[in-house]
Amino acid sequence: MPALSPQDALHGEALSPHRENEMAQPEHLAESDLLGLRLVKKISGERIREERRRRGIKQGELADEMGVSLRWLREIEAGNPGAKLDDHLNGTIRLGLSAGHIVLPILFMAQRMPVPQTLLHTDLRPLERACVDLVADAAIKSVTAELRPSWWSED
Repeated sequence: MPALSPQDALHGEALSPHRENEMAQPEHLAESDLLGLRLVKKISGERIREERRRRGIKQGELADEMGVSLRWLREIEAGNPGAKLDDHLNGTIRLGLSAGHIVLPILFMAQRMPVPQTLLHTDLRPLERACVDLVADAAIKSVTAELRPSWWSED
């Protein structure tokens, strides 16, 4: 099976789920993952900048709130690939934006699945909430099962 190319990663190509035991060449997979992360950072920076401007917040004010320098906030908003994802999450959360455009593409990449482009450009709050509820429900069921004595009956 051919390795993922950076272009394939951006255009939604992924490893076949039927060939999950086959591995792509590590250097190509890492390169495509980096390209995907760069795109996430670019779009995240744009969303942060747009929301900051929409609210009339100056860069210096947001930078202070985030605990970063003005220059670094400019790098984040410009989509600098060297910016850390936690910096993007920091700005996103402080502005009350959906974090799904950062988190969900990473989950898709980790599963070697194509990233739907709408995840990068859509307000994903309802989907985020559904995911959180699903995880919380599973955690509650797991804890309940662990704590339930073997003699307990649900009749």
